[in-house]
Amino acid sequence: MPPAEVIQATPTQYLLGAHIENLDLSVPLSESQTDQLTVLLGLYGVLEFPNQSLTTLQLKTFSARFGKLYISPGGRAQAQGFAEVMVLSNMVKDGQALGLKDAGQSWHTDMSYSRMIALANVLYGTVIPQRAGKSLGDTQFRNMHAAYEDLPAELKSRLEGKTVTHDFNKFWEMMRSRPGNIRPALSQAEQNSRTPAIHPAFLTHPVTRKKVLYVNPGYAIRINDMSESESQEILEYLFDFQLQPKYLYSYQWKKNSVLMWDNIGTTHNAVADYGPQEHRYIERCQVMATRFYDEAGTMHPIFFNPTGEST
Repeated sequence: MPPAEVIQATPTQYLLGAHIENLDLSVPLSESQTDQLTVLLGLYGVLEFPNQSLTTLQLKTFSARFGKLYISPGGRAQAQGFAEVMVLSNMVKDGQALGLKDAGQSWHTDMSYSRMIALANVLYGTVIPQRAGKSLGDTQFRNMHAAYEDLPAELKSRLEGKTVTHDFNKFWEMMRSRPGNIRPALSQAEQNSRTPAIHPAFLTHPVTRKKVLYVNPGYAIRINDMSESESQEILEYLFDFQLQPKYLYSYQWKKNSVLMWDNIGTTHNAVADYGPQEHRYIERCQVMATRFYDEAGTMHPIFFNPTGEST
């Protein structure tokens, strides 16, 4: 199918999500299409592109249109020949795991533990587990634009200007503590490459220019300039608050769909409701927010303008 200059999005009935039909992602995007998808990503948070047929290179090429692609310093579960593409899979070949089988299985926002945060994830699912005709392994999302809007005014005022420390080790150790988990402890090199990062509790989204709650259960460990007890109390409140059902959108995977989501305006969780013989194979690219932040950090976003200008 030829690339369409005007991209049509069909919203879901939820606070998040839209379907993008009739766009072949194997064909390189134009600048106009890239800008349109960036706007739609900010608006809807989660975009599905059904019925794709992509090579690993084409997935990488599409993803790289939106920013620099992340390469994990641990080098785990990389697609052969593509360090920027991670494999999420429970499949085994010749006694070797094809990918990371337990990625993302708790509420979090990818790369919040990094000084340069992530803009988006791009996932392409070619093997989707099924049982009794139903797809398994949903990816769930929560809307952090809406969560911010609904926070009590007193808490908004209290947290305005406050920053939060995010630590990769929190999520990693939580996963390691689960029964049967075989993740190794982080090497010293991995720890050194993932030192904790500090971000505003309320980020101004560079695309929507609206505030989002940027405090996720997976990595947030401390509200700075508060006592430990006060910080812990507020964090627990924020974690519970954002898990309200009204903010939830659960995406049911379809074979050969590409799913792209906004890591600034959402949190996500991978549902592990399938067994080892119910196979899953997904390739993932992590798009960093290099178009919207520089050395000044997340306190100072470079706001997106679809005309190609930034402010």
